[in-house]
Amino acid sequence: MVKQNYQIQKIRQSRTAKAIAKNQPISLKYSTEIIANIKGMRIDKAMEFLERIRNMEEYLPLRKYNKKVGHRKGEAKGFAKAGRYPIRAVTTFLGLLEGVRANADYKGLDSDNLIITHMFASQGFQRLSYQAKGKISGKKRKKKSTHLEIVVTEGK
Repeated sequence: MVKQNYQIQKIRQSRTAKAIAKNQPISLKYSTEIIANIKGMRIDKAMEFLERIRNMEEYLPLRKYNKKVGHRKGEAKGFAKAGRYPIRAVTTFLGLLEGVRANADYKGLDSDNLIITHMFASQGFQRLSYQAKGKISGKKRKKKSTHLEIVVTEGK
């Protein structure tokens, strides 16, 4: 079943914009880590941060899912130095942020003054693929996908 509604229910429709991305082929774990790092930020700062990760100038600090992950050079705002560069997830989030900025422009909100107030990731539909029969019998493989949603509010 495809996600059809938002997790958050009570929002002021006049000062908010929202966007949703369904069944994106990215990891749920990396999505929750990205959300933990950019929630509460302004949109332009969040996009700069994600762009630095995509260019491998800065790493995504992993707070929760950091088992058996190597450390990176530099310091990440007082967190553990465990981190990675999830380029596919970051690219998807940049597209989502562009979409919510366009939605805010369409509603007449000030796009330079938007703050991320709500972000949520949940498990999407798992697509099945089968390994070839000649490779020690056929095995099922599940491809991961994630539903993403974002709500931004015009700041003061």
